[in-house]
Amino acid sequence: MTHVSTSAPTSQVHSLPPAQWLPVAGAFAVQGLLFIGMTTNVPALQHRFELGELGLTLILLAMVLLSGAGSVLAEQIAARHGSATALRIGLSGLAIGVAGIGLAPSLAALGGGVTAYGLAVGMVDAASNMQGIALEHRAGRTLLPRLHAGWTTGGILATVLALLTGGAPLAWAVAPLAIVPVLLLTASFQRHDTPADAGETNTVPWRQISLVGAALVLFYMVDTAAATWGPVFLHTVHGLAVGSVAWATLPYLVATLAARIGAAATLARLGGPRTISLGALIAAAALALLVASPSAPVAVAAFALLGLGVGVIAPLSFTAAARLAGGPGADRARLDAVVARFNQFNYAGALIGAVMTGLVGSGNLRLGFAVPMVLILGILPLARQFATR
Repeated sequence: MTHVSTSAPTSQVHSLPPAQWLPVAGAFAVQGLLFIGMTTNVPALQHRFELGELGLTLILLAMVLLSGAGSVLAEQIAARHGSATALRIGLSGLAIGVAGIGLAPSLAALGGGVTAYGLAVGMVDAASNMQGIALEHRAGRTLLPRLHAGWTTGGILATVLALLTGGAPLAWAVAPLAIVPVLLLTASFQRHDTPADAGETNTVPWRQISLVGAALVLFYMVDTAAATWGPVFLHTVHGLAVGSVAWATLPYLVATLAARIGAAATLARLGGPRTISLGALIAAAALALLVASPSAPVAVAAFALLGLGVGVIAPLSFTAAARLAGGPGADRARLDAVVARFNQFNYAGALIGAVMTGLVGSGNLRLGFAVPMVLILGILPLARQFATR
């Protein structure tokens, strides 16, 4: 069994000036800001267009499939023009999509906004992780947990905004966020020159990468269920007002941020396998508490515990996949292609988390959250893939 190192030899560690990593962290932050800005307004979207759980589930399904297509598109653009170009195009698409959703006057117009947004999410997902891997290899150490903490920070900001603007019309709550990705279009991202025929992946050990990808699927299953259905859970199960349902998201994100900031210390103390295993067990316990929650405060505490458990799984998975693909010595275009394809595991997890949770929980969301409660334990036999050397 191939094991994956989650740290680099000390002799290879280099410090990076803020000018190199801040733009990439900013891209993650913008993505988190917009994603959580959208999900915390799901109940408002339901009311605006009179959508039931099934209708909302179909929209989420379309968004997941479009995001997968966007990730493929990012791979093609990165192979020819570099991941920085793919990231800028994705950021532009986010601006268009968010504005389109926030200002949509009809279901048809909403579909156009969802299409632009879904494709752009996939592009930014893939390209920002390509940029993060490039930074890790330049620094010679694990950086993705900290960069993904930028995503979480953006999400926390979006949650606070949602709480402050609770009850505002959808156009006022969502559309102004479209300006944020535009601000990053001129940022100095990681650049690299690659020939058009670079990025050959025939020799990539996809079997081993798929094992790590399974852990990513399980993380995004939980993460998307919490982000998408958490506010709905508090609204429909515990009767919180639409303006207050962001309390499902804020504790989850704050705990996730703490887990990601403390990832280096946790890995040093416990090692990769035990860190991942402990996180899965905490997540299962948190979801059990959520399913049985007798009140909104207990449900909010369950979401916080959930974020603490799963916070480091995604960034460590991308780092592991890049190492299996060849590590710092591999061709940059090859690594970008692997990251883009590995990112597809993200959407498989999102599909389970958003769609299956909605379908199973269409009559009772407690049953919907029982699905990830059981499936998250599938990470336990995969934890050995994160062993350090």
